[in-house]
Amino acid sequence: MKPPGNLPLVVVQERAAANSLSAHILPTSATMIGVCMTVMSIGHLGPRDDMRLLIDRLLAIDALVFLASALLSFISMRSRRSGVRLEAWGEMVFIAGLGLLALGAVTLAFALR
Repeated sequence: MKPPGNLPLVVVQERAAANSLSAHILPTSATMIGVCMTVMSIGHLGPRDDMRLLIDRLLAIDALVFLASALLSFISMRSRRSGVRLEAWGEMVFIAGLGLLALGAVTLAFALR
């Protein structure tokens, strides 16, 4: 199989694999932004205290982290030169967002009375 253009076959295969992973990270990041917003909205039904404010801020920051992951994944699918590197960054940012979401869930669990 001859790669398109002047690109080596390894680069073409890496780019195809990166686009595949980015295609999964992009919609999942968007969904996780919705999850963060939903939990923040539901939290406003209960009493307002310092712990609730901390959880709201943590989830708002987490939504921005997932937004950054989605943007990196989108740009990596569109980029011709640095797609693999941007996809790797998008993946790391996504994992960091999942960690923040887990931290928010633990904090929320201990804040419930």
